[in-house]
Amino acid sequence: MRVILSGGGTGGHIYPAISIANKIKEKHPNAEILFIGTEKGMESDIVPKAGYSIKFVTVSYLKRKISLHNIKSAGMLFKGILEARKIIKDFRPDIVIGTGGFVCGPVVYMASKLGIKTIIHEQNVFPGLTNRILDKYVDKIALSFKEAEKYFKSKNKLVVTGNPIRGEFFNVTEEEAKEKYGIKSNLPIVLVVGGSGGALKINNTVVEMLKLYKPKNFKIILVTGKRLYKNTTENINKEDLANNHEILPYINDMPYALKACDLIVCSAGAITIAEVTAVGKSAILIPKAHTAENHQEYNANAMGSKGAAVVIREDELNGEVLNRQIGKILNNKDTLKSMEAASRKEGITDAADRIYKEIESLLNKH
Repeated sequence: MRVILSGGGTGGHIYPAISIANKIKEKHPNAEILFIGTEKGMESDIVPKAGYSIKFVTVSYLKRKISLHNIKSAGMLFKGILEARKIIKDFRPDIVIGTGGFVCGPVVYMASKLGIKTIIHEQNVFPGLTNRILDKYVDKIALSFKEAEKYFKSKNKLVVTGNPIRGEFFNVTEEEAKEKYGIKSNLPIVLVVGGSGGALKINNTVVEMLKLYKPKNFKIILVTGKRLYKNTTENINKEDLANNHEILPYINDMPYALKACDLIVCSAGAITIAEVTAVGKSAILIPKAHTAENHQEYNANAMGSKGAAVVIREDELNGEVLNRQIGKILNNKDTLKSMEAASRKEGITDAADRIYKEIESLLNKH
């Protein structure tokens, strides 16, 4: 089996592609897999570290308004299509899989024009521009959220697979997680994470909450993001961290951290939501305000409507609001249990297998 995967720009597009590649290698150890990305995207670093080869094409993002930048981007896109065509013809894949980001546009488009089987995977409720354009060209569209179906025109191509995540999220027990973190008290644990790079608004709100309320009936573990750690810790003192609240720059073992906590406060990225629902945790979701096409708010609202999360918009967020919402959830065991049950119901634990099944189905069609 020969496979090309393309997706880039952010981890939200790259990590699902790597999970799909890993599943293919698990099923077909001799499979030849090639990634196509851009030199400036995170994929240029992440993909080789995951053990896969990558080639680069030229592409640039589009602004929502007519601009000189878009004229230049159109020229780069044409160049990227020609580059993608050469890579595809040289590699001769059996199938090409796109996981979003502008880079997968020319790659998947050219593959479809060359008569190669194609799949795109959409991580968010509101699809990205590239995947909406590719809708009519591809053979299959894999969705992480059922709510995304209404945004695609080719209904016969749609299949809900979920968002593939690391297997560790399913293998760690709560007992192992609490032992790893040295948690011995019966206090509820509230994990606060603003994404891989952190979120300034969330960090500042937690600091404000700790200063004003010094909560003693739960423990906060705040993960600031490396670049924001110094600034966050400078604004807090030991008295504010009474009751053993913790501030950390980064967590390398998120499966353990998620399993150990009773409630997570986080942004609403697609991978984060997939991880939270996979372990069935209740959540307070704070969608980042300035993401592309406001996609995090769509993700958060989908979870809120199912009773799996409380949603707080960034412009409504402050220490008093966050402290009150945490208390409302943790102080009512029925609320906490119903949110956890709703979260588990939304979790898809076999997303990579579902996507692999669609790959096999396409390749077996003649």
